[in-house]
Amino acid sequence: MSAAANPARGEARLFDWTLRPTFGALVAAEEELGSLLALVQRAADGNLKLSEMAALFWHCLEEKHGLARDDLEAAVIEAAVTPALKSLLGQILRGL
Repeated sequence: MSAAANPARGEARLFDWTLRPTFGALVAAEEELGSLLALVQRAADGNLKLSEMAALFWHCLEEKHGLARDDLEAAVIEAAVTPALKSLLGQILRGL
């Protein structure tokens, strides 16, 4: 289990995991998803795809500890993830 999230560093909690939107994590997400600002706009317009949300979470996951991406995707489908998504999108807009 990851340590508690540090909001001062832009971290968020997703289940028992810490999401840390580091520069490297956001670059990796952008490589897969395209422009992160466009991603935020799609979210604001209500057009964010589940696969995009899961990909952003995957790349920002602080510690994977053998977690398979499929397991994270299944968890995203089964639970309310809006608070973690809102936190990450806010950090993108703040320009971490």
